[in-house]
Amino acid sequence: MPARRTLLFSLAALALASATPAAAQQKLVVYTANESNLNHFIFDAFSKETGIQVEPVEAGSGVLFRRIASEREHPLGDIVWGVSRALLRASKPLLAPYASQNKAATPPEFRDADDAWIGTNVHLLVILQNTKQIPDKDGPTSWSDLLDPKWKGKISFTDPANSGSAYSTLTMLDELWGPGDKGWDKIGQLLANTKVLNRSSLVFQGVGNGEFPLGISLEYAGYLWQKNGAPVKVVYPKDGTIPQMEGVAIIKGGPNTEAAKKFVDYITRKDVREAILGFAYRRAARTDLDLAKLPGGMPQLSALKVLTYDEDEWVAKRAETMKKIQDIIRKTR
Repeated sequence: MPARRTLLFSLAALALASATPAAAQQKLVVYTANESNLNHFIFDAFSKETGIQVEPVEAGSGVLFRRIASEREHPLGDIVWGVSRALLRASKPLLAPYASQNKAATPPEFRDADDAWIGTNVHLLVILQNTKQIPDKDGPTSWSDLLDPKWKGKISFTDPANSGSAYSTLTMLDELWGPGDKGWDKIGQLLANTKVLNRSSLVFQGVGNGEFPLGISLEYAGYLWQKNGAPVKVVYPKDGTIPQMEGVAIIKGGPNTEAAKKFVDYITRKDVREAILGFAYRRAARTDLDLAKLPGGMPQLSALKVLTYDEDEWVAKRAETMKKIQDIIRKTR
């Protein structure tokens, strides 16, 4: 019996040892800055298709990268998803290169040249209009229209100290209306017309429920409110806008790299991007979706005026630029 028991224990140990690598691949830790409802939608579908269970860690993108940096000697996460191109660029040493199967469908400007990250979606900076408060044809059609004194107190906007997209909006407008003080003077006129709110969600909620006739926000928010029956129109300013890319990357040295590669290929796949657009109206970074046939009927990016924007410069100058913006906000209250 002792010999038999020893043999059984040895066989069990061998089976467990051989199963361990496969078992490790059946888990994936995803650090995500996306909303919980989108996370659940994607993670449930990914797990159902692949058998890989996802453990999400939800936080703001800055918090996520500080965590990744603190864990760099012993990474606990496998994927970071839903974070800006600026942060992905700045954190490239923490990321592991992987050439996704969907790389060719993603334009070069929306992926890293060394495959450290790849774009998943782009947010467009837009104007939201409540057509019950302002009839469709009477609303603004450009950023410059928002300078009209008649809109004073009727435009909601997020404090750029709390919103990366709000910061991008003002720095984009400085490039559009500048250079230099000329641009900031007009930004002062714009901010004098706005109600500056603490959270981005308060902007599109305010437009959706009619508290504010207008809002400076992101494209997807307007379509979500339309879907829910709100009288919200998405205005693509005729003087131009910029795409704000978000992407996905594999964390260098993470415990489940093979599963992470599967997730990168999954989240950038055409049918998955179409499903996400239908669920959350997130415009895909890849360019082969026929948006006219998908929920919302969004215009193709090629049909819009896209401005040049020096993202790296504004990221580098963020501290001094934020001081200027906060000074302008205080003066216009």
